[in-house]
Amino acid sequence: MFEPITEAYNNETFIFVFTLLYQTAFIWLPVLLGIVLWDVWVTYRRTQFLAAKTYIVLEIKLPREIFKSPRAAEFFISSLYSTLGESNWYEKYWKGSVRSWFSLELVSIDGEIHFFIWTQKGDKSKIEANLYSQYPGIEIYEVPDYTLPVSYDPETTGMWASEFDLTEKDYFPIKTYIDYGMDKDPKEEYKIDPMTPLIDFLGSLSRGQQVWIQIIARAHVKEDIDQVTGEKVDLKWKKGATGAIKDIITEAKGEKDKEGKLIPGTGRYLTDGETEKIKALERSVSKNGFDVGIRVVYIAPKEVFNMGNVGGVVGGIMHFNSPLNGFKPARGSAPKYGNIFLKWKDRPKKTIDAEKQHLLDAYKRRAYFFPPFKSPHMVLNTEELATLYHFPGGVSTTPAFSRIGSKKSDAPSNLPI
Repeated sequence: MFEPITEAYNNETFIFVFTLLYQTAFIWLPVLLGIVLWDVWVTYRRTQFLAAKTYIVLEIKLPREIFKSPRAAEFFISSLYSTLGESNWYEKYWKGSVRSWFSLELVSIDGEIHFFIWTQKGDKSKIEANLYSQYPGIEIYEVPDYTLPVSYDPETTGMWASEFDLTEKDYFPIKTYIDYGMDKDPKEEYKIDPMTPLIDFLGSLSRGQQVWIQIIARAHVKEDIDQVTGEKVDLKWKKGATGAIKDIITEAKGEKDKEGKLIPGTGRYLTDGETEKIKALERSVSKNGFDVGIRVVYIAPKEVFNMGNVGGVVGGIMHFNSPLNGFKPARGSAPKYGNIFLKWKDRPKKTIDAEKQHLLDAYKRRAYFFPPFKSPHMVLNTEELATLYHFPGGVSTTPAFSRIGSKKSDAPSNLPI
């Protein structure tokens, strides 16, 4: 029974490695402990920093009619771009400071649609000012967190939850409102709003069913290190787009011989598709980028839970897909629970329930960028975010919006005092 263990101990290689580690422990052990303690310290200070903040949920009530294009939403989202909090070593590692993030949320509760924004209380005035400047007819209220009363009990509750990834690299854009011609402010009857299918689906849900869609975002910064210069670069997004454009042009120039010279007659003009791809890449990275995580929860009592609704919400999100890029569900977002390579249907029930609870907790905490709820994020620009989250006009006829009852106007100037 113990023969394999005995053989391992008697193995010369094992004895050599063990002896080497033992004799050099005074070198590597302090270094290892230092790395571990440093990570614990940073996590501790970050936790203290975040715990000291107050977070609120704002609900935006829409008027009966909105004629603004998603460009107004892009202006608002651009105002939320801020890299403050991580400007130097002292702030980031000693104080535990991090750049702020926010959550744009589209929610259906019993078939009634709500627009929420989760944010730090200190950012409330900035958010209200920028929203009112673009949408004068809306009303904004600080409301209780709609997620807190909801819990997951596998015996009585049906639940599906997932995070989303991009199908291609971040710098390839999804289909945005500009691609739909909505930047030109067409008349309502000519508008093609990519949000409409999703909103109409959310408005069709019956009593007891809830769908929560969460778009968590923070300002994207250069976080990669150039191996040659040692400087911070953006390999994930801007530099990646530059490389993709270069590859397209290089391919069109033609083949090279062994000496690296172009072979005459192998070059060609760029195709229309390649030209459009280059334009799309250049436009994509010309605007501010955000680190983004998308998370969806569908939850309902078991007697009304319907897995068919999962297709509705996933299809609504994938409606933003373009030939260049798009979204796909990314299950297994809690790697510590079981083997993430197992197919969903093949996982043990306890593992599935644990993952669902993990995603529900992450949603409630609006957590995405730090442990224990850290997940791989994508980079989207302001144009893409505004496409995913804007206030639709009359093009969406669903009566399920939580709207303002009547249009407000200023009081007459000749009223007696």
